[in-house]
Amino acid sequence: MRRLAIIALASVLLLPMESALAHQPVELKATDRTPAAGPLLVDGTISFAVNLSFSKSKQVRAFRAGFAEGDKLALQLLIYDEKPEKNLTKKKLPVLKVTSPSGESFTLPISERTPFYEPWGGRNYLYLGRTTRVAEEGIYEFEIRSRAPGRF
Repeated sequence: MRRLAIIALASVLLLPMESALAHQPVELKATDRTPAAGPLLVDGTISFAVNLSFSKSKQVRAFRAGFAEGDKLALQLLIYDEKPEKNLTKKKLPVLKVTSPSGESFTLPISERTPFYEPWGGRNYLYLGRTTRVAEEGIYEFEIRSRAPGRF
């Protein structure tokens, strides 16, 4: 079964869970304010690192990714384990909302600050939240909303 992991950190990663390979960078721009305006990652099971940054609160970056029925959607939210991001309070961390092809949506709960070392970039991150679900067939929408400036 194919899998998806999303990491909104200094990046949002889409990668197969069983794979330990590097990922393709995708830079979200200020113009990527809606899923339709953002990039479409045709196969959400391919390893992507979606990078984004915010200059103030209430900004949005968004993209879409396609899945087949039964793919695993493993969602992981991370940030840099560096200042200023690591010092953000829970109320200042970004909000990651996912909407399925059928219209069901959820927001990833922020429930941890677990260290994670990423060897390819040689950088330390903090996991903020994780969940795993079975994907529907179709295009998922991902929106990251800022509540403070930072690299996510």
